[in-house]
Amino acid sequence: MANENLKQLLSEYEKKRENAIRLAELQKENLYGKIPRLAEIDQEISLLTIQTSKALLQQKDAPFLDEFQRKLEKLRAEKEKIFQKNKIEKSFFEPHFSCEHCQDTGYITDENFHTTMCNCLKQQLFDLEYNKSNVYQLAHQNFENFKFDFYSTKNNSEKYHSDLSPRENIKLIYDICQTFLEDFDDPTEKNLLFTGNTGLGKTFLSSCIANELLKKGKTVLYQTAPIMLDEIINSRFSKNTKVENLYEHLLNVDLLIIDDLGTECMNQMKFTELFNIINTRLLNQKSTKTIISTNLSLQNLYANYDERIVSRLVGYYHICYFFGEDIRFQLN
Repeated sequence: MANENLKQLLSEYEKKRENAIRLAELQKENLYGKIPRLAEIDQEISLLTIQTSKALLQQKDAPFLDEFQRKLEKLRAEKEKIFQKNKIEKSFFEPHFSCEHCQDTGYITDENFHTTMCNCLKQQLFDLEYNKSNVYQLAHQNFENFKFDFYSTKNNSEKYHSDLSPRENIKLIYDICQTFLEDFDDPTEKNLLFTGNTGLGKTFLSSCIANELLKKGKTVLYQTAPIMLDEIINSRFSKNTKVENLYEHLLNVDLLIIDDLGTECMNQMKFTELFNIINTRLLNQKSTKTIISTNLSLQNLYANYDERIVSRLVGYYHICYFFGEDIRFQLN
């Protein structure tokens, strides 16, 4: 990923963090103005804490430390009563960061002092570098806006090759998606293959799932099959750090959405790369999931793709067949 994008985002993170801290300080000052005793208590607690630290360094007697502790407990109890009387939450003085995991620093340090990039920063980098064409969908398409009304209640087994009506079918798919979200971290939960004609909500439903996972702090990478495979093949003939990074992320991102499978011009190299991506994500030690969307039927997938690829799809994916009338015509 470009260093310029990372620098830009880290600068934005620093501003967000400083703003959150400044707002918390302003809230504290306003509250102190309304309840001066709170300011006095905090000052006394701060002074006692310093005195306790000095006493420990000077190895003072236990009775002396016990007296400090009793005073601290008394002050904290008084502060708690003021909070309860005025219905003030304990978190009132704390900065409200947009990401509580990294506190708007972009990085998380574990108990072993190992620092890793927070998923919130990773996702913003993904959006800048790779998800540009789908950022609008990820931001605005969600389950709240998902409408069953676009799907007919009439059965037409001859047309749709199913005894279910389009609405009954989409409700089954909807339930599969909800289970997929609930059991996302379960390595035995299958991936999703959305198949069916255009205009039936496959991409919309993918975006709904992505939105829910983003709320949970997961990372999402969206790629159309033609662009993804072309960039990977191009990287084999030129040293391109951006594309090399893309390949790593394709293998390890929490949720990979591959849209428009079947619209790419395939060759043996692309078959190999597509298989490697699908297969590696199935074998990852951490639970990584994939949603593949295609206009091709299962029969056409068998005709167009390597048997190894289709066997992975059949064995490790819930195959969700979309049918009904084109939603785009209903919106006009």
